[in-house]
Amino acid sequence: MRRWLRPGRIVAALLIVVALVLVGSIGMYFYLNGKLSRANVLVDYPGRPAPGAGQNWLIAGSDSRDGLTTAQENEFSTGHDVSGQRSDTIMVLHIPSNGGRPVLISLPRDSYVQIPGYGWNKINAAYSFGGPKLLAETVQNATGLYINHYMGIGFGGFVNVVDDIGGVRMCIKYPLHDVASGLNIKAGCQTLSGGEALGYVRDRHDFADQDLQRVQDQRLFLHALLSKMTSPGVMLNPFASIPAASGVAGTVTVDQGASLYQLLQVAFALRNPESTTVPIANANYLTPAGDAVQWNQSAALELFNDLRTDKTVPPSLISGSSQSS
Repeated sequence: MRRWLRPGRIVAALLIVVALVLVGSIGMYFYLNGKLSRANVLVDYPGRPAPGAGQNWLIAGSDSRDGLTTAQENEFSTGHDVSGQRSDTIMVLHIPSNGGRPVLISLPRDSYVQIPGYGWNKINAAYSFGGPKLLAETVQNATGLYINHYMGIGFGGFVNVVDDIGGVRMCIKYPLHDVASGLNIKAGCQTLSGGEALGYVRDRHDFADQDLQRVQDQRLFLHALLSKMTSPGVMLNPFASIPAASGVAGTVTVDQGASLYQLLQVAFALRNPESTTVPIANANYLTPAGDAVQWNQSAALELFNDLRTDKTVPPSLISGSSQSS
């Protein structure tokens, strides 16, 4: 005769399974949290903006090749590391405290701003002069926003994270061919590999407005990447979620006060934010540093003031992308 398990044994077995899952989850959290690279990026200084409503994250993608092999550098046409890095991607993510929709703002790398100790220059030069700490101070002074947290990622980490989750699906409106990076992507919906994604977010030679179109595409890709990483198909699949989480934790740099839990909040915030580029008055502003981007100061002030007070950003200050969706 078949022997039935006693109810008490079934309950005990279930409790053991739940306990193992909890212990494993807690252990994995602390393991991944410990893998995060932390830097003393955000410091107080005379004239630093006062904290406002919500949370502001400075997101920077540097041109560091850390994480790429020599073969990958050659394959993706990134060149090799040189002394002094610059940040190709500079964004501010505002997460409202009132439960409103997050706002993601691109600051074009050629934005002409004052860099503390160096005078007027293109904003990405701040990263070259003083790393993420000087970039954070420059962004805070230029926007008037208090930056609560920082997240930085390099080319190597970007490629590996995308490959860890099996690529990211994008719908490209027009074929993209960039001789500089070797990019060759057909029009239509497709899954981009890490190398293709890197070429996509770096591509500016296919567009008349070059970097301004590129920053829009970077936001679109970031949305697609984080949407997949936080999808049930990845999060509920340990064979996908664990490598992806480990890849992110091992390749990003955050400020000393940031935690893995806060990065998860950022990931969900980036799934569907309001998305825009800082208002621009002149995209070909002639300066001693070369052609630069001049902000529309009055519109930019309105935008940043709205964020500082958790107000809804007017539709007139929200821009989209003309290239991809």
